[in-house]
Amino acid sequence: MDSAEVLAALAAAVPPEALIIDRDVIRSLSHDEAEWAPVGEPLALIRATSSDQVAATVRTCARFGVPVTARGAGTGLSGGANAIDGGVIIALDRLNQIRLIDPLERLAVVQAGVINDELRAAAAEQGLWYPPDPASSPWSTIGGNIATNAGGVCCVKYGVTKDYVLALEVVTGTGELVRLGRVTAKGVAGYDLVGLMVGSEGTLGIVTEATVRLKPLPAPPRTIVGYFNSIVAAGEAARAVAQAGIIPSALELIDRHCLAAVDKWKNMGLSVEADVILLGRIDDPGLAGDDLADQMLACFETAGATWAARSTDEEEAEALFAARRLAYPALERLGPVLTEDVCVPIAAVPEMLARIDRIASEHDILIASIAHIGDGNLHPLLIAEPGDTAAQNRAKIAFEEILSAALDLGGTVTGEHGVGLLKRSGLSRELSPAVLEMHRAVKAALDPHHILNPGKVF
Repeated sequence: MDSAEVLAALAAAVPPEALIIDRDVIRSLSHDEAEWAPVGEPLALIRATSSDQVAATVRTCARFGVPVTARGAGTGLSGGANAIDGGVIIALDRLNQIRLIDPLERLAVVQAGVINDELRAAAAEQGLWYPPDPASSPWSTIGGNIATNAGGVCCVKYGVTKDYVLALEVVTGTGELVRLGRVTAKGVAGYDLVGLMVGSEGTLGIVTEATVRLKPLPAPPRTIVGYFNSIVAAGEAARAVAQAGIIPSALELIDRHCLAAVDKWKNMGLSVEADVILLGRIDDPGLAGDDLADQMLACFETAGATWAARSTDEEEAEALFAARRLAYPALERLGPVLTEDVCVPIAAVPEMLARIDRIASEHDILIASIAHIGDGNLHPLLIAEPGDTAAQNRAKIAFEEILSAALDLGGTVTGEHGVGLLKRSGLSRELSPAVLEMHRAVKAALDPHHILNPGKVF
């Protein structure tokens, strides 16, 4: 491949301002937040402002066999948006228009680069709500959320991104711009190609526009807070909530390491009061919601909470949920973070949390934990001092052992962050060889030139 020839072809395919070859700019947009994942040296960056530019870029790259990696805001945590040597990055952040919010059909049509929170704010003006809310919602894009099937705090009750995607505009591996899905309430004509695209991490197509389902704004929530002396006791409380048949709108865990990191950064004083905090929310209206909140409080107390209460101060409750969102960036200030994303059945949550603690002790690694504990999605965060190669090597071993522990308990290696680069070995342990071959067959059919994010997922 002649790089000069490829660059000349790209220059002919897109407007001059879309093609960027400045190495510093390219490097700044060549990776996501997975600090421990390898990053290649791409040939060029395309900052697309239209779906047609994305399609023209992919057609050009297909002609030369050049790898293509799409990126949104780069908030991913598995290396899925990391550049490939000699490849082309397509940045979608300038595809940022909210094209339509339809109150009657309760849907929105948005370009891939629209920020999650911006869609939520625009929907709220119409009395509507877009539920998927990853911790990165102030920065992450709808296209990126679709690529990893992002979840978030509300997904325990309201589901994840795939539950809200009705239709997609997608650039295929041959550079064709196609529309998938429909906006009708029902429709079973053909295979569910929209569902196939959601969570495919840019390996089957590049999403440029999405039609997403909206819901009415929920009732003001009741917040239930519990302090625990051990992370396993907090896990028992979460299991008790599920056993009681309670479906909270949120049930989040923050452990002592996360609390201390947030305190050190923001001086919130949380780690003085608790080793582990559970944050629950009930948004069912009226007396039914009050009763469910009381039941959740009882579950916390029965499981051994050292203190538990329904918050009467909404500002205080919001501050606690803000601390949950601040945990990851606060921990990043301590050193490189290797982020896990395992998900296990609710019944196995206490045992999984205990195994994570044992793995941390056995390998002498600091593992902080935050979790969407209500649906068993755990985020152990492995931290090593900058420059401590031995600790980083121990962390990598611990990382793989956590994946294996999750699989042993009937779980999965990723709940919402995606496989990317970091969890490929875990995926090969989770899926049988026959199922992996089915994945590869789908990939070959939709990306015949094998240029869409090659080397990711499997």
